[in-house]
Amino acid sequence: MKHDFVYLASQSPRRRQLLGQIGVRFELLLPRADEDAEALEAERAGELPADYVQRVTRAKLHAARARLAASGLPAAPILCSDTTVALGRRILGKPADAAQATETLAALSGRTHRVITAVAVAAGRREWLAVSTSRVHFDAMPPREIERYVASGEPFGKAGAYAIQSAVAAWIARIEGSYSGIMGLPLFETAQLLRQAGVRF
Repeated sequence: MKHDFVYLASQSPRRRQLLGQIGVRFELLLPRADEDAEALEAERAGELPADYVQRVTRAKLHAARARLAASGLPAAPILCSDTTVALGRRILGKPADAAQATETLAALSGRTHRVITAVAVAAGRREWLAVSTSRVHFDAMPPREIERYVASGEPFGKAGAYAIQSAVAAWIARIEGSYSGIMGLPLFETAQLLRQAGVRF
């Protein structure tokens, strides 16, 4: 069965922008007021970053499937994604405050870390999942530059306390992998899954 659009179960404006970039029509399928979407992202003790991001993405997909079933909206595939930043085995999530954002950026400064993004699609009873892993090398970022970046407000709401498409790019020496995956939606993998689900674009 072919579909002309997909439900995007994400509040991220970057994911909307990226889907639009490859010509995918989408409707938002956002959490209801009574859903605790943040609880799905809670880490489990000892969980490895790649396991964490896949578990969270599957949980988001299942929550979105239930949301669609209860909504009375027309059936169509559902797309969701989750991104985590990993320094070794350590998961660097969204900073809670300026102090945590500063600490995270200082930890990334002068080092190479991984950005792992999982993307999942559901259509009917079927589900597909893919994972994109990229490596990002930060140059040494002086404390005053970290302070300035944190003061801009850009780190908040972002795994690893940064967005690659922001001013912090001036300190990123190189990347290996998927730029769109680092932004939050790996377009190559996403396109493959959407084709498998019968989405036209």
